[in-house]
Amino acid sequence: MKLYNSYTLKVEDFKPIVEGQVSMYVCGPTVYNHAHIGNARPIVVFDTLRRVFEALGYKVKFVSNYTDVDDKIINKALEEGVDEGVIAQRYIEAYNDVRASLNVLPLDATPRVTETMDEIIDFIGRLVKNGSAYEVNGDVYFSVDADENYGQLSHQNVEDLLAGARIEENDQKRNPLDFVLWKKTEEGIKWDSPWGPGRPGWHTECVVMIGKEFNNKMIDIHGGGRDLKFPHHENEMTQSEMCNNHHLANYWIHNGMLETEGGKMSKSLGNTQWAKDVIAENGANLTRWLLLSAKYRDTLIYSEETYETSKVELTKIETILRQVEVKRQLDNIEFGQDYDNNQYQQFLEAMANDLNTPNGYKVIFDTVKLLNQSLRVKEIDFVKVEQLYNAIRKMLYILGIYIDEVILTEDDKNIYASWNQAKAQKDFETADKFRAILMERNIL
Repeated sequence: MKLYNSYTLKVEDFKPIVEGQVSMYVCGPTVYNHAHIGNARPIVVFDTLRRVFEALGYKVKFVSNYTDVDDKIINKALEEGVDEGVIAQRYIEAYNDVRASLNVLPLDATPRVTETMDEIIDFIGRLVKNGSAYEVNGDVYFSVDADENYGQLSHQNVEDLLAGARIEENDQKRNPLDFVLWKKTEEGIKWDSPWGPGRPGWHTECVVMIGKEFNNKMIDIHGGGRDLKFPHHENEMTQSEMCNNHHLANYWIHNGMLETEGGKMSKSLGNTQWAKDVIAENGANLTRWLLLSAKYRDTLIYSEETYETSKVELTKIETILRQVEVKRQLDNIEFGQDYDNNQYQQFLEAMANDLNTPNGYKVIFDTVKLLNQSLRVKEIDFVKVEQLYNAIRKMLYILGIYIDEVILTEDDKNIYASWNQAKAQKDFETADKFRAILMERNIL
């Protein structure tokens, strides 16, 4: 397996910390609203990465969190006159529905900030004790100056960050780049701490949840959208090194953004399409196919053109699978589990090369072409057809695409026979009627 490591800026051979195992953590949502379709890209990308690892024989532990403490959650709760937990639970359930509707494999853990508060307070306390953080009037800040390597993940130095950043004025900070670990809170949900009532800063939460879920050990992969690289992941990395004296992860994997033709999609810009609506309209298969159509590190343009292209491509695959299923049932041919290993291995090699889905798609279409050719001969070799058909099914599984198999009833078979008979007799009017029925039943 080869992966592009955002930390080294190189494609590297993947070497697990524990042989045969992968520990992976992906930053989850702040649950104050529905997920938009851009938020679905990391869901699909990292689910697919997990599937590739498993296809290669690795055992994967995959964790992704819920940030259920945030100003936006508090503000929404105040607007609606309800407890913050009501808001958080509503959108956690909505996010879970999106995951499930995208054929995502079950995660091993989905920790919440509110369930990790004791560990977060303890973690901040250790940073204060060793001089990496300081308290001012009930707020606690991380001291960027404590880490001489700060900026190593985003490949920036402190001077450049200070020169280029728009940093809010805060007389409490020793350095304008210092970031909050514990926030004194007057309004909304709060917890008692050695520094007074408050709640944690965003950048601290994931570090602690990773530690809790992976026994405070370094993990193989930390993932998320490219927009999280700085400052969020940078700040996670520095806290881990200052508190735990080790890197947080060996490989930092970031997916590119999804943009509309008018630019970046975001809730603040008001140009969002909710993931739940897109999936309801187009289904899991088309949504996943589109989201994986570009290399995961590249920006993906979500447009009418990319949608139509994806629809045509997926329909081509669905059509050939359906043709095979109809032909084998009409000829009473049973399929086993045998598959064309050559085609499958080509696909797996493409996917193991930094999750190169465009090359993986090419292998699928090459296999579709071979399958089409195998069906266009007078005497069909159903052994070969079975191998190519099953290879395509295995490839689609790794992409998280589940196409229902066509199961013919006796009535279906009779109508199919009548359609062929009408065509042979050149009774095209009757043939068209039978054809319409077969199409309605998704057999043609």
